[in-house]
This record gives sequence, structure tokens and C-alpha cells, in this order.
Amino acid sequence: MIRIIQGFFILLVFVCSHSLAMNKIKVVGLFKDKAIIIIDGKQRVLRKNMTSPEGVTLISANSNEAILEVDGEQKSYTLGSQVSIKFRETEPGRTVSIAPTNEMYLVNGSINDFQVQFLVDTGASSVAMNRQTAKRLGLNFRMDGQEGLSETAAGYSRIYVVNLKKVSVGDIVLNDIEGVVHDDDFPRIILLGNSFLSKIKLKREGQLLLLEK
Repeated sequence: MIRIIQGFFILLVFVCSHSLAMNKIKVVGLFKDKAIIIIDGKQRVLRKNMTSPEGVTLISANSNEAILEVDGEQKSYTLGSQVSIKFRETEPGRTVSIAPTNEMYLVNGSINDFQVQFLVDTGASSVAMNRQTAKRLGLNFRMDGQEGLSETAAGYSRIYVVNLKKVSVGDIVLNDIEGVVHDDDFPRIILLGNSFLSKIKLKREGQLLLLEK
């Protein structure tokens, strides 16, 4: 009976240690809408509404304080402040399975909460779209983007490099992803390129393409 109780206690400790994590958070830099924090020795640069891999979200920041959200609770942190805090570890990312359509991998998702369709393209450096799609998504690419040129199969194309605040495919959601707007009708389908794919795991199982955060 004593052995059973001891075994249950050990199991209980194991479960608790995996559901809660103790992290030390220290604020080392404060700016408008940006903060530099150290979480268990790892430096993270967070912008407003960004979430670190440890699950710490920057709600707001100025030169005096940063409002951080941990496990649903918001607190104010000043420069140099350090605390130890427990929060639930982030759940592992889910896998998105994509079956081929005419030898192409098409998947539904969203950009800045607008529903779109992506073509997975490991040969594209960024999430790429044409100007009509960019306008539909409300991207003021000529004003906010960085102008450049790109070589395509049809020749040179004027492009604008922009920041996409939120890109999602299934349950995989990433923030601040580089996007490229071609100032013409190419590509007809939004290309899900390496500015997104490089931040997740990509593998094949038979004909299925698996994306996992």
C-alpha cells in the first residue's frame, strides 16, 4: 500500500512538472511598442502583440514599462525588473496535412485574418502575391513596402517587400512574416514561400505534405 502511494506521488509530481514551467523573466530594454526581455537566459525581442516561444506576449511597451501577458495574466514590468513566474507550457503545434491537386499542394489559410488560398512553393523566398490580391487584403504596398526588382519566367517584375502581421494555415499561426507583392498579375495564386516555411517543419508521407509548427 505504501509503495502504491509513493508511486502515485511520483506520478503526480511528474505530471505537474510538465504542465507548469518556472521561468525567470527580466526586462533589459524598453522602447515604444517593443521590449527586450530575457527568459531563462534566452534573449527575446518582442514587438507589440508578439508572443515568445515560451508563451510570453507583449501587450504594450514604452520607455517606462512593458505590459506582459503570461498564461492569461497581464502584469507591468519596469526596466531591470526580474521575477520568477509559473505558466503553462505552450501546447505542441498541430500538423496540417495537404493532399496534392494536379501535382500541386494547395491549402486554405489566411493573411491578416482575410481568407486566402496558398500554393506551397519551396522555391519562393517569401509569401508572394500579385497586386490585385494585395489590394483585396488591404495592403498599402506602394506606400509601406520596400521597392525592388525580381526576375521571373516572364522577365523582370517590380516588387514591394511588405510585413504580413499574421499568416495562418490551419492551426499554425505565425506573426510578422515577410511578404512580396508583384506589381502585376503574377502569381495568380498566393505562394506560400520560405519566409513562412522556414519557421515550421515540412515533410512528406507518401503523397501527403505535412506542415508542423
